[in-house]
Amino acid sequence: MQIFTIISLFILACMAIGLIYKSIPILKSYPLMSLLSGIEWSPFREQFGFKSFILSSIYVTGLAIAIALPISLLTGIFLTERSHPAIRKIVFPVLDILAGVPSVVYGLWGILIIVPWIADKFGPRFVEYTSGYSLLAGGIVLSVMIIPLLVSLFIELFSVVPQELKEASLSLGATRWQTTRYIVLRKSAPGMIAAIILAVSKAFGETLAVLMVCGNMIGLPHSIFDSIYPLPALIANNYGEMLSLPMYESALMFAALLLFIIILVFNAVSRMVLHHVEKKFKL
Repeated sequence: MQIFTIISLFILACMAIGLIYKSIPILKSYPLMSLLSGIEWSPFREQFGFKSFILSSIYVTGLAIAIALPISLLTGIFLTERSHPAIRKIVFPVLDILAGVPSVVYGLWGILIIVPWIADKFGPRFVEYTSGYSLLAGGIVLSVMIIPLLVSLFIELFSVVPQELKEASLSLGATRWQTTRYIVLRKSAPGMIAAIILAVSKAFGETLAVLMVCGNMIGLPHSIFDSIYPLPALIANNYGEMLSLPMYESALMFAALLLFIIILVFNAVSRMVLHHVEKKFKL
């Protein structure tokens, strides 16, 4: 087990070293802050600004989590604390099926249903024009993709809370909702944070489905109806074009390095928060 653990860490280190090595040309040619804060993206004129791509990735991931988290949490509570066993027998296989659906299917669903709905029904209520290919479309599609994952994780967490704790709470006069709130959720808090971390990591790196519905327009989004261009979409769309331009290749590798670092930093910070929560909510 120790050997396999070392191998996994070695693979992670090799990935980081490879991305850094490929990113060296652009890091030597441009100041780091100009790359991170620049907006202009014109590889043929050797202008590389990653700010809009970074913010697009953060915005679409944040919107997806904001949509998926309350739905997943309430669904998990209902299925474990309130629903009939017959309902759970139906819902659990459906969750497994949804979790296994290829991302391209979600992308096509977004193009056929979500994008026209935003462009024709929802968007005109708030803005003069939107094509539908937008931050909102990406957030909705991405949230639907991570809901099965979050619901499954929440169900597992809530199911392992000792029944004795629930019965003790009810015997003291607490209502079922109070028992859920102060016993089930409190006991499951560290695991819930870990589940959210996993969902954010999955959402941040998702490529194909978001690429199909987000519009892929370079620029800072000013509303949820504007098109965006996340980092994974940038790499997927342009990787085949960079072979003739060495600096272009280095720029895309730097984009991959940014994605790698953001997820790594987020997970490290989240682990510290998780450690704090474990001590605070320990029963």
